[in-house]
Amino acid sequence: MEAKLLNQSRSPMTTALRRIHKRGCSPILAVLVRPAENIAGITELILKPAESKTFEVAQKTSVHNDNWFDRMAINHLSQSLQAATGLKSRKSGYESLVEAAAMMSKKFNPNRQQELVIQALHSAIPNIILNMIKTLLPQSQFTREYFAAFTTVFFAWLVGPSEVRESELKGRREKNVVHVKKCRFLEQSNCVGTCINLCKMPCQAFIKDSLGMPVNMVPNFDDMSCEMIFGQDPPASNDDPALKQPCYKLCNN
Repeated sequence: MEAKLLNQSRSPMTTALRRIHKRGCSPILAVLVRPAENIAGITELILKPAESKTFEVAQKTSVHNDNWFDRMAINHLSQSLQAATGLKSRKSGYESLVEAAAMMSKKFNPNRQQELVIQALHSAIPNIILNMIKTLLPQSQFTREYFAAFTTVFFAWLVGPSEVRESELKGRREKNVVHVKKCRFLEQSNCVGTCINLCKMPCQAFIKDSLGMPVNMVPNFDDMSCEMIFGQDPPASNDDPALKQPCYKLCNN
């Protein structure tokens, strides 16, 4: 270390500092408090918290680049939900859908929330289309796998990216499961009750009653993922683990 300091004392920087000192200015730019071999360690200690904080924020916030079809579908569902409830959102895009859901959860009890969502879904999708799907696609392995594939392609705007997975149904392996990697609706609403009463319960009832397809929606509130298992009836309310889940500490509602 002494050799390094000796070399620095002969450098142009040192000469410039001496000239500044002669003019009455303080030449102190930094204070050396540890040997040079520990400087890397000091830098690491300073940078680690910043890196961890950035990573944490990136994990919490998903970015969705909605195209024209996504925006049209979001607006259509949001308007249907607002019309069914009589509530109006001043926001646009996906935020309007989340705000409408938040207002519903505060104004109506859970049973009424589920009824209104089903009413909004019937308003958003014409009955002629629902009846045609129910008639042309009776429950079968093909229909279950078709529903799963269709959901991953056409409902990413609502729930976020998803993929088809296999499960065993009646002793056979089928590609009848939609695995939502991180549910957009749950992430943005940040409320367990909103997920249960405005998504899981009404959608399970709507899909079975209107399309003839039983489906069990299994949210994971730890990582905000979800699985939709087509062809499987959901457990009774008293036995459904999702309905026993406490809300988040930082619940938005």
